Amino acid sequence: MAIPAGESVILTALLFAQITIGEYAVRRAALAEDLQPDAVLLVLGASEPAEDYLSFEQNPPFEYLTGVNEPDAALIMVGHGPGLLFVEPKDPTQEVWSGERMGPAGATKRTGLPTRLRADLEEVLDSLIQSHTRLLVSAPPADQATLMRAHPSVMLMDASHSIDQLRGRKSAAELALLARAAAITSDGARAAFSVISPGVNEYEVQARIEYTFRVEGADRPSFASVVGSGPNTTVLHYNADNRVMQAAELVVMDVGASYHGYAGDVTRTVPVNGHYTADQLAIYQTVRDAQAAAERQAVLDAPARRMSDSAVAVLAKGLARLGLIESDSATYDCGGDRQCAQWSLYYMHLLGHGIGLEVHDPEQFYITGRIGVGSAFTIEPGLYVRANLPSIVPDTPRNRVMLATIGPAIARYANIGVRIEDDYIATSAGVRRISNAPREASEIETIMRRPRSRVESPPGSVSP
Repeated sequence: MAIPAGESVILTALLFAQITIGEYAVRRAALAEDLQPDAVLLVLGASEPAEDYLSFEQNPPFEYLTGVNEPDAALIMVGHGPGLLFVEPKDPTQEVWSGERMGPAGATKRTGLPTRLRADLEEVLDSLIQSHTRLLVSAPPADQATLMRAHPSVMLMDASHSIDQLRGRKSAAELALLARAAAITSDGARAAFSVISPGVNEYEVQARIEYTFRVEGADRPSFASVVGSGPNTTVLHYNADNRVMQAAELVVMDVGASYHGYAGDVTRTVPVNGHYTADQLAIYQTVRDAQAAAERQAVLDAPARRMSDSAVAVLAKGLARLGLIESDSATYDCGGDRQCAQWSLYYMHLLGHGIGLEVHDPEQFYITGRIGVGSAFTIEPGLYVRANLPSIVPDTPRNRVMLATIGPAIARYANIGVRIEDDYIATSAGVRRISNAPREASEIETIMRRPRSRVESPPGSVSP
């Protein structure tokens, strides 16, 4: 069953910023079409945190199918029926600690699903397995292992692929929520520009970004914020965010806001003192040109691989022009008898990924190979010149020759890391960028010339 996505519905969905009961029903019906008569589908929600003062985050497949955001819930589906939901009972003595529970009656009213107590799950599942030979499960590995031990006679299968296929094609409402998440994320990155300057700690920038997220209605950051300056710009998932930034350095900010569960993901690379050096600008513009090349390939029904192929071609030519690789097609000894492209010494991640309920969400072109209506993804090329690169390349005669050639360029551009990332969605009208933080070098420099507004540290605090 198709889940519709269209430009006109996006604006309506954005006004309400929620997924309707009807849409959750359509998702379950689409999944039910793939169920065989001898199969039972079990989807488990996340467990209650070990301590009630810890944050709870729902398992994305369960949230996708039900919209239920309570711990220890579950869903069973058999054949083409609507499904049976299981939730914890209402319990005022527990709710005083962690908040009100829906209970079965409230859950049915909220979801439209018949609902029973979570304590009944094992009994219902045991009964169904007596007449069904296969159990499809979407649950963490530990829970799957427990189920296998409890039901050794049934064929247990992972249901992730079927659910991921649905999640990879976003509805109009989902695209609207992603657009809002990307807008909030962009505002957070933009707000950081007014804080960045020499002598400011990375965590001050992080604080301004995440403050902006919450002020604009985000649930939380969609992942651990990356604010890395100087040598930290070459660490892809650096998130200690605890270094004082210096003049003549860059700072990479890879950040995302979660809005009603949907994740934004934007990266900007900014000069700490407001001006890119000539060497920084050379790397930066190469990355920006690679992103633009990928964007030109981001069209409906086009092979998704073209985005990456185009970006890599630009990056390789730029690296060769700067002397960081011997040529745009050059290789090096990367272990055993393997040869790897020299450009991969500086660009070691994929061009992008799907976005949705998870910051790395299923995307339909992972399966189809093509961008389609309902696609939602990032484009994020980068280059990272690690100062220690000569010491981590395998020591072979061929690599010694390569390092003799490119060594001076490595020393020249050492500790310059650049990543530029934006978010995109596809509707019947085409592919469009939904993040809008400034990204052209000249635009960023113009903004950085404005007065700074440093976040004040509390009395008695000391910057490391």
